[in-house]
Amino acid sequence: MKKAAAKKAVAKKAVTQKAAVKKAPAKKATTAKKAAARTTDPVAGTAAVAKDAAAKAAKGTAAVKETAARTTAAVKETAARKAAAVKEAATGKAPAAKVPAAEETAVGQAAVKKAPAKKAPAKKATTAKKAAPAKKATPVKKATPVEKTTPVEKAAPVKQTTATRKAAPVKQTTAKKAATARKATAVAATPAVAPEPVPTAAEPAPAVAAESVPAVTDGPAPAPAVAAEPTPVEATAPPALTAYDRDRLLTGTHHDPHGLLGAHPVEDGVVFRAFRPYARAVAVLAGEVRADLHDEGDGFFSGVLPLREVPAYRLLVTYEDTVQEVEDAYRFLPTLGELDLHLIGEGRHEDLWTVLGAHPMTHEGVRGTRFSVWAPNARGVRVAGTFNFWDGTGHPMRSLGSSGVWELFVPGIGEGELYKFDIARPDGSHTLRADPMARRTEVPPATSSIVTSSQYEWDDAEWLARRAERPAHEAPLSIYEVHLPSWRPGLTYRQLAEQLPAYVKELGFTHVELMPVAEHPFGGSWGYQVTGFYAPTARLGTPDDFRYLVDRLHQAGIGVLMDWVPAHFPRDAWALAEFDGRPLYEHEDPLRAAHPDWGTLEFDFGRREVRNFLVANAVYWCQEFHIDGLRVDAVASMLYLDYSREPGQWTPNEHGGRENLDAVAFLQEMNATVYRRCPGVVTIAEESTAWDGVTRATHHRGPSGFGGLGFGLKWNMGWMHDSLQYMSHEPVHRKYHHHEMTFSMVYAYSENYVLPISHDEVVHGKGSLVSKMPGDWWQQRAGHRAYLGYMWSHPGKQLLFMGQEFAQGAEWSEAHGPDWWLLDPAYGAEADHRGVRDLVRDLNGVYRDTPALWEQDTEPAGFQWVTGDASEDNVIAFLRYDADRNPLLAVSNFAAVVRPDYRLGVPDDVPAWHEVLNTDEARYGGSDVTNPHPVKPEPHPWHGLPASIRLTLPPLATVWLRPA
Repeated sequence: MKKAAAKKAVAKKAVTQKAAVKKAPAKKATTAKKAAARTTDPVAGTAAVAKDAAAKAAKGTAAVKETAARTTAAVKETAARKAAAVKEAATGKAPAAKVPAAEETAVGQAAVKKAPAKKAPAKKATTAKKAAPAKKATPVKKATPVEKTTPVEKAAPVKQTTATRKAAPVKQTTAKKAATARKATAVAATPAVAPEPVPTAAEPAPAVAAESVPAVTDGPAPAPAVAAEPTPVEATAPPALTAYDRDRLLTGTHHDPHGLLGAHPVEDGVVFRAFRPYARAVAVLAGEVRADLHDEGDGFFSGVLPLREVPAYRLLVTYEDTVQEVEDAYRFLPTLGELDLHLIGEGRHEDLWTVLGAHPMTHEGVRGTRFSVWAPNARGVRVAGTFNFWDGTGHPMRSLGSSGVWELFVPGIGEGELYKFDIARPDGSHTLRADPMARRTEVPPATSSIVTSSQYEWDDAEWLARRAERPAHEAPLSIYEVHLPSWRPGLTYRQLAEQLPAYVKELGFTHVELMPVAEHPFGGSWGYQVTGFYAPTARLGTPDDFRYLVDRLHQAGIGVLMDWVPAHFPRDAWALAEFDGRPLYEHEDPLRAAHPDWGTLEFDFGRREVRNFLVANAVYWCQEFHIDGLRVDAVASMLYLDYSREPGQWTPNEHGGRENLDAVAFLQEMNATVYRRCPGVVTIAEESTAWDGVTRATHHRGPSGFGGLGFGLKWNMGWMHDSLQYMSHEPVHRKYHHHEMTFSMVYAYSENYVLPISHDEVVHGKGSLVSKMPGDWWQQRAGHRAYLGYMWSHPGKQLLFMGQEFAQGAEWSEAHGPDWWLLDPAYGAEADHRGVRDLVRDLNGVYRDTPALWEQDTEPAGFQWVTGDASEDNVIAFLRYDADRNPLLAVSNFAAVVRPDYRLGVPDDVPAWHEVLNTDEARYGGSDVTNPHPVKPEPHPWHGLPASIRLTLPPLATVWLRPA
């Protein structure tokens, strides 16, 4: 009876399946009926397919019988009560206890199935195609015995079926068919290797898993134990592409290649169209289906399969000397969402680097790389790289609406691939451009972008947690400016990480300022003509290597600032200049675009997408690389329309003024965004004019009517120029220039200042800092030390360029860096240079331990003149106070003579003063004229103060005293 029931179920299933067959010829009914013992696909159940399946089954009879014997023994051990029924139905059973109902196959072959030990749960049938991918079909004679097969739960991933893309070309459409399949489980469900044939039906297919495509999921699809040979299916020729579309695809000017390529439903099935230049043949693999596409010429291949919906599929591409099974890039939905495109269009995408550029990712269950670029004027964009031999013909990108963004997901592409964008200009010509959003580049002079993603794990959480505890203008901040490629020539980021933090920590600097960081083509520009705004320069290593350097500096307690250049960019034809054939990043008005001094192009700050590009870039460096501050270059050139321009070479703003209102709005937005997104970060303006409110909050309007620019600090270029000019005079002449040292206090609190002795002051014939000092070698070093002491005590933060900390005599050159040999003990004058370096170390040490020198840098209450008019003596003296009114007395004698018993006014509430630093000490290379004992005030008013002290002032020296 059980045998009869099994036959009845088989017959009923065959009737159900035949009903779904599309106009199957009557003369083939017999063959189809014989195939009904297996689970078949209605569309593919033609006589040719059935005959092919039967032939394959016949070839595998010997293997089938041998395996069935083994399977029967296993069945008896695990399911004795059902052994008789299974044996009568001639089916095997895998060791698994429970197996979901098996799916029907795509082309009429038996699916690879396992007979359930218990009643299978009612689930919607899924195709055997989704069982797992298989590169090559395995012949029956090599079928793996059941004992070595993959467990059932990995062979039939029913839960991975998606509603939009089924693995099978045709799915079961009624609950009745699913019920029929369940009733016929004893016959239709087969083990990993086929059992003995059912006597009343055609012999089942050999037990091999169908070649398949993994389901589109977040994880890899499980693999079957054995693979089956795909069944050839003939594809009919679809209507040919129009000459217009064909030409646009060939010339790379089509805005929607996905609308023509890939798979699309049509009236009589699904049309597949592939564009594979240089291919000899292309076939579609969908489950167990293999359909050769028709060659339309010029690399186009197409065909229509009689399917009801678009399946998951792969392409089998045959070239002259190889065959590749690949995913089709044109079967995927866009990787960018509507919100991303909206924010890009509004110029408000603060995480722009996460959506534009090249990003390795898993999309619809497939690994690959998403390429996207903003090029609104382009007629078309293609991606070219090492993965397609720099021929982007076969990889056209699609335009995403009116956003100007072009996108393409390329399967199988990962980290390390080189790429550029092949852009069709409005005039039809092509230009090959590096990615403006590239996060890694080739080492210059090579110019390609590189696909990358970060794997770095940071170890600076403690630093980040406390860096926002105190605002930068109220904290100790002494900066060591470093040109990374030449600090120790030849060192990589990781090698620098082993030396630079230790050196800076020993000298006591609180921060380093790094230049250059962003990628640039010409090393002699020091990084100020940027082409890769989102990529650390590849000259010293990878982006993760740079992260490692920053991390190690943070672990050493050192903050990291970087030079950031949003004012302009070079004209290189492979970079940003007329990126998509028209002015895009630069201003369309030539008078506004060309920078007169540097031969570069200025950004169009009035275009919201360009502003977004730069604002997001500032956030990018702070978030992705944990940068603690941005020193913004050339702010003055951004603020004024007439900067370095003669009358007639510039156009006034809408109010008739010379202010660049677009640049003002950009700087305000950038600063507000960075301070909101990145707590503890400081922005520093290199601004050389008297613009009002550079460091004022953006919502506070000043006398000029403008809101503040919102910077945290500003370089005091006036102090730098005036003080160096004073120091360049012979001491005997300095009395005539005394105001150059005192004028800075007139405006000291108008902004939050940094006092910079930067790289700009020690190159191009300006000489090093020590060489600016007049006199012989001893006097030069003494003046150098006295100047540093004055600088560290003056209100404002300090910045000193590398090499100046040990009085390098030669001006800096990026070709060889600092003269480290001057500190070699074997060098005769080594002590002279080491003494200056020791002084810098002690200046930083006392500075950090004395809040009076930094806590009220921006408050008038933190400063008090003692004498600012002693021009005849070349003496300057003042008091610095912390928030609790604890004082420090700083006295500088810029004369080359000793001044004994020099009277200075002091407060009367300090019982005694003692010397905490003297730049003339012998250990620094001085004459050792000091005040070794505490100095007690006398009740003798002087300099407008109620008491006074008498000091011995050493020549060309600065002395600091604190309450004893």
